[in-house]
Amino acid sequence: MDTTHAGALVKVAGTGPALDGIVFDTPSRTKVVVAVVDSGRGPVFRTVHPNALTPRPDDGPHDPALRLLIKRTPPPARSADRSGPGASRRDAGHTRVAMHRTTGK
Repeated sequence: MDTTHAGALVKVAGTGPALDGIVFDTPSRTKVVVAVVDSGRGPVFRTVHPNALTPRPDDGPHDPALRLLIKRTPPPARSADRSGPGASRRDAGHTRVAMHRTTGK
């Protein structure tokens, strides 16, 4: 597939039979996170290459379960700036080092 967007209905080709899936996220040009139904585990997320996806026109029998999985999963966190001086700081609290504690006087 050339472009994938969240919510797109796709077929995921892999080592086994092609699985019906719904695109959840595209973190990069070479990764797509897709919700699929695993025969042993139920609805799960899989990260695949975009070349393994083909569009599908109609809803499948497992689409309601996949939509529930997507609905109860929080959206992926994005950081606008991944480099620079403040990129590694995640928490707002505890921005200064603790002072020296005296042993008593």
